[in-house]
Amino acid sequence: MAEQKSPPSEMIRVPVPLIGVVRRLSKLHRQGHTIALLQALEELLGEFDSKNDIDVTAGSKSVKQLEQKLLKLESHLADQGSSMETKLEAITKKLELIERAIASGRLGNNKGRRQAYPYQQSPVELQPRTNESLARRLGVSPQGLAAERENNSAKEFLSWSRNRDPMSVAWEWNASDGLYHPQR
Repeated sequence: MAEQKSPPSEMIRVPVPLIGVVRRLSKLHRQGHTIALLQALEELLGEFDSKNDIDVTAGSKSVKQLEQKLLKLESHLADQGSSMETKLEAITKKLELIERAIASGRLGNNKGRRQAYPYQQSPVELQPRTNESLARRLGVSPQGLAAERENNSAKEFLSWSRNRDPMSVAWEWNASDGLYHPQR
């Protein structure tokens, strides 16, 4: 007669708190107490079910609470979605403006040529400056500026200040008001 093998055991995942109980039940099963084990499990589950009386009828309090939470969650997600859509629309409009600007040649290199902006910008009128103010603009100390003015001729000082100025503006000293005046 052929020897009958028992079927291979199956591996199952069990929550950590139930590991000990499952091991004891498995041991009882291997010892041949299968019928008694199944009856005990049915009784245990019956007791568990009777202690946890959950009313899942349509109008029950539990179902209404779940429905309210679900509606709240849905409205929150809808609000986030519409906010996101608004942001995406704004970004899309800005990208379209940039694309149009590039296509019309207002942005980009244009082979060294500089296109005029679509609006007219009035030129900045430079105002006379004090010794300290002009020194900051030219990147020198107030004492260094005064020394350059005193040690050079008026023409040399104009040339020196033009070379130091960020906009290549020459500055002329006016002794009567004590200010430096821009010269174009």
